[in-house]
Amino acid sequence: MTRAPSARQCARRCAAAVLPAVALILLMGCKAGSDAANAQALRIGLSMDSLRVERWKRDRDLFVARAEELGAEVLVQSADGDPVRQNSQAENLLVQDVDVLVVIPRDGVAAARIVEAAHAQDVPVLAYDRIIRDCDLDLYISFDNERVGYMQAEYLARVKPTGAYFLLGGAPSDNNALLLREGQMRALQPFIDSGAIRIVGDQFTDNWDPDEALKHVENALTANDNAIDAIVASNDGTAGGAIAALRAQGLDGAVAVSGQDADVAACQRIVEGSQTVTVYKPLKPLATRAAELAVALAKGETISTDGAIANGKIDVPSVLLDPVQIDSENLYSVVIGDGFHAIEDVYKNVPTDEWPDQ
Repeated sequence: MTRAPSARQCARRCAAAVLPAVALILLMGCKAGSDAANAQALRIGLSMDSLRVERWKRDRDLFVARAEELGAEVLVQSADGDPVRQNSQAENLLVQDVDVLVVIPRDGVAAARIVEAAHAQDVPVLAYDRIIRDCDLDLYISFDNERVGYMQAEYLARVKPTGAYFLLGGAPSDNNALLLREGQMRALQPFIDSGAIRIVGDQFTDNWDPDEALKHVENALTANDNAIDAIVASNDGTAGGAIAALRAQGLDGAVAVSGQDADVAACQRIVEGSQTVTVYKPLKPLATRAAELAVALAKGETISTDGAIANGKIDVPSVLLDPVQIDSENLYSVVIGDGFHAIEDVYKNVPTDEWPDQ
């Protein structure tokens, strides 16, 4: 059964009418369609890169919960890390006549086809946490990823203001990895210019793969006779690979390592002393705000943004949230305090008499 067009779709179609008589008919049809659409739940298509990583399951659940509170229905598809599959799944969501598409792109360039296909059906697209490049994207929501990268490197430069640094990036196909690197270099450049810090290696990691990150760090340690003081790892998965390579050389805890996402394994490493810092991006405000924006886009409402992020074709209106540096001092109060992880999970490898007071 064909669903009634959304109010936004009706507005676009009605705006195209020219002849008065035809316009009147179209407007009447659009009003009927709009009334029918309002009588049923808005339909949101959520196209996800993958559900293999711990955090994305949380994003999905929080997003769906808020969307349903707002009266929307959410159709979820996960591409399992395959950009071709993601494009196909997005087409499938469009066939189901969604009112808006929310996309967590696997490949920020390949996903431009999703935007083009959606716009051909008058469906707006919200990019979630990762921007979609080289297209007329409607809206982008994320944390300020350049700031995340800055926070990672700035923290390491405070605890290791001199020495040899290895830069361990994320997937080169993910624009966030490039933004992180920009922020990292902004923090490190003054130290590099003064000669206090030397960059002894720089590798990006396909698919953010911890095993590939481990190999990068193994190679860097060999090339530098283990003389590395800090590893600027761009997320907690690559940090885990880096720390595994360090542990094999008896260097875990001696080399400063950054990350992001506050994964439970990373939080365990922080309280145990093998990882120095992670950058926490509270998922509830991200997911709930994204659900609210998706509903607003579907309704054609005016949206307040925090500026724009260039995607190679346009400056995309963007909503950017603030991340938080997490170390052993504030992990309990912030991450566990938010209910993001349970104390029993984070401190399970630490004697209970060393747990923070609850």
